Amino acid sequence: MNVVIIDYGLGNLASLSSAVKEAHKCNPIISHAAKDISAADKIILPGVGAFDKAMSNLHNLDLIKIIGSAVNNIPILGICLGMQILCSSSTEGSFTKGLCIVDGEFDRFSSTKFTVPHIGFNQVNISQPSILFNNIQSNPDFYFVHSYRLHSAKNILCHTSNYIDNFVSAFESKFIFGTQFHPELSQSNGLKLLQNFLQYRA
Repeated sequence: MNVVIIDYGLGNLASLSSAVKEAHKCNPIISHAAKDISAADKIILPGVGAFDKAMSNLHNLDLIKIIGSAVNNIPILGICLGMQILCSSSTEGSFTKGLCIVDGEFDRFSSTKFTVPHIGFNQVNISQPSILFNNIQSNPDFYFVHSYRLHSAKNILCHTSNYIDNFVSAFESKFIFGTQFHPELSQSNGLKLLQNFLQYRA
């Protein structure tokens, strides 16, 4: 299987690559080359950092149209910031448009009682039968670290978690998948989720 982890300068590349190898016994390619992305069987879009910086990097690497075309027939998994930039926009830094592959907007957690960012293991409420969570126990724990969250997304299956209020912690459709949490840092549940994604055939 040809798995490409997109390197646009903001990712947990080493730990994610190791987790993919352990989950599916394959050697992922870490690349931002158009030829690698278009030839992939599965694409993973990681991300750690700021939304506006991520979009700037993608523009500078000429990856906007490449990713937009690839997701029409290649399954993609966005992780943390990678999930966020698959969506319409974020207010992080200043209002910034995302890849607009999923219709949803991110804004910052707001609370005087809870610490922001949201860091640590938290449960995911699996809303209905799921590709990502197949054969994973009910209310599984995954590792989160983020300050911005998605309240809802249109025309896509969403799973939720609660911190301050409910937010979308994962979404999925035929070719589009996203997790706000880090499966590569989520022990056995994370490895199983990566395995589910990598074994999925659209």
